[in-house]
Amino acid sequence: MAVSKSVIVFHTLLPEFEYFRPKTLQEALELLDKYQGDAKVMAGGTGLLFFMRLRWMQAKYVIDIKGIKELHTIKYEEGKGLTVGATVTLSELFENEIVKNKYPILWDGIRQLADMHIRNRATLVGNLCFGMPSADTAPALLTLKAKLNVVSVNGTRTIELKDFFKGEGKTALKPNEMVTSVFIPEPPEGAKGRYLKFVRTADDGPIMGIAVLVANPRDPAKRIVRIAFSNVVSTPIIIDEVEELFKQDKPLGELAEEAIKLIKSKVTPKSDVRGSRELREHLMEYGTRYLLKTLIEG
Repeated sequence: MAVSKSVIVFHTLLPEFEYFRPKTLQEALELLDKYQGDAKVMAGGTGLLFFMRLRWMQAKYVIDIKGIKELHTIKYEEGKGLTVGATVTLSELFENEIVKNKYPILWDGIRQLADMHIRNRATLVGNLCFGMPSADTAPALLTLKAKLNVVSVNGTRTIELKDFFKGEGKTALKPNEMVTSVFIPEPPEGAKGRYLKFVRTADDGPIMGIAVLVANPRDPAKRIVRIAFSNVVSTPIIIDEVEELFKQDKPLGELAEEAIKLIKSKVTPKSDVRGSRELREHLMEYGTRYLLKTLIEG
């Protein structure tokens, strides 16, 4: 029987590129507009340099935005939400009391992303902008209905996170655009949530991840249940129909089983070197049922 293999070739040296370190956002945007598809934006560098070393990504020009002060901001407005700038590291968010207390589902996703050394450099925006289906912060942010603030020399726009991912390694960003911040709305009143990640070994990437947010489970009029996944298909996804299903005035256990059936009807998991379709189907069902039970029963 043939055995499929995945070979990853690590190169000792990075390919040659021209490096820019702009001091202002306008300077960065002008560089990005000038070089367009040949340029890549770097915030933390943990993803970009890794992919360039593997030759999975090419960049003739690297625009390092770490020194742009206005992009390094964490701003919370009571009743409105949290804005996280493009150069804010995951460690800064992990240590932030507002994130931990107000957005525990996001904090849980950050906690399980790589290790402290990577999180000291990696950024929330960077984790999203590579368009990887395995992005650990994406499911939590999908359940929180996050939005991305995007700019170019032509102006600004906002993209809902659920519309941002367009395929593995692909996003809705145009070649001359960059994300300046993520806006995360105030969580629903009484919300709690968790992110559950399945891995083969501690130093391997995820087989898949599940984020579940639950608010007011005992009150059908106010009940909110949202479920999102990473690395099940080619993009992080949220199953919007689940939220509508849980508004029904039925026993919660019955609704949970209906939600699992709905998810299985909507999602056909992929197969790859980390796991087969059948394994992902099993973990998707097991993990969803476990998190719903844990969060509903408390």
